[in-house]
Order: sequence, then structure tokens, then C-alpha cells
Amino acid sequence: RPGADLHHGARAAVSAALDHLVVVAATLDEGVAWCERTLGITPGPGGQHALMGTHNRLFSIASADFPLAYFEIIAIDPAAPDPGRRRWFDLDDEVLQTRLRREGPQLVHWVARVNDATAAVTALHTQDIDRGEVIAASRSTAQGLLQWQITVRPDGQRLFDGLLPTLIQWGAVHPASALPSSDITLAALELQHPQADRLTTGLQAIGLALPVRPGPARLRVCLQTPLGPVDICS
Repeated sequence: RPGADLHHGARAAVSAALDHLVVVAATLDEGVAWCERTLGITPGPGGQHALMGTHNRLFSIASADFPLAYFEIIAIDPAAPDPGRRRWFDLDDEVLQTRLRREGPQLVHWVARVNDATAAVTALHTQDIDRGEVIAASRSTAQGLLQWQITVRPDGQRLFDGLLPTLIQWGAVHPASALPSSDITLAALELQHPQADRLTTGLQAIGLALPVRPGPARLRVCLQTPLGPVDICS
């Protein structure tokens, strides 16, 4: 099964699974329009991230192989004050922002939920990979305060062209528990990178036995949607 290997590390001290996909947009309105046009649905509500000066929209893509998986469309919030630090997911990278303005919203990254973010970061350090510090974040929702710990580098970089996931450790509540079915499910996640061996070793260090093919950097996902199967590539 495409996603079954994502749970291979559950027996290890550090375990991980795909948590969500990240599509970035120059503006959140552009992200919503892209979603409607590309996937055939209007994304559900999200919220604001005061820590990073960003805002998002979410919808479920959970399937049997990828339980609790969801889809995040995120952009810099023009109404938010400058966060005083580099934002997550390379959102302050001018090359990326120029590409977003020219080509529209893009899949750039994915996030893996882990049972112990600090231990996972330490495991990556043993492979000479600096995933960044573990910081606490939160946002208000209609169901109450959502809290999590997440890895963010001081430079905001995603690493391995976005193919090494950001790590997240949720508090008592996972956001997918409040997301209704969206009629979209995740069927497959595929990774390709010129440093395939090193990326594979990094993934294994955090409990992910996901194959990486050698070649130009590419994150590919296959979604079952109201419009039929849709492939999205970074």
C-alpha cells in the first residue's frame, strides 16, 4: 500500500506519519481559487498564526493509508504584524514569492507528525541534518485553542527542496478531528531527489520508511477528488 510504510517506524523510539501537505500562495484568496479550480472544492476555514504572521485554509484528505491527513493552503497574512523572524515553509524567500506571483499557488512541502519532536530533531542531528529548533505554537479555533510543537529553522528553510518534512507534535487535539469529509482523499505520496540516499537516511532516522527515487527534486501527490484523480507536483 502506498502509505503503509509511513508507519514502519512505530516500533522505534521515534515514530512518524504524514500529517499534512503544504500548498503556499501569494495570497490566501489566490490559494482558495486555485483549490476550487484544481480540486473542485472550496477549502474549509483555517485561522491566523500570530507567531509567524500567516493564515491558512484547511480540508481533510484522510484515507485508510493516511489517517488524519489534511491539506493546508497557507500565505503571509497582510493584516498581521511582522513576526520579527523568518516565517516557516520559506514564505519569506523572494525567489519563491516571485514564482508564486508568476505561476500561482504551489505544492512545496509536507509535514510529518511525530510522537516526540525533540527526539526526532536529535535523531536528524546524528545524520548531520539540522531540522531547526522545536518551538511552541497555537491558534484559536471554534473548538478551542489548538496547540502544537513544530520544527522551524532560524532561516525558515524547508531543506532538501521541501522533501524533508517539517516535524510537528500535536497537543491534546489534532485539527483533523474537527474537519468534515471533503470528498478528497490522499492516494499516494512520492519523493524524488538528487540526494536520494541521504534523504532516505534522514527519513529513516525519524521512523519513516518511505522510498526516495533518484532524480530532480519532486514531491508528487495523487488525490482522489470530485474531478477525478488529480496529480500535484512540486
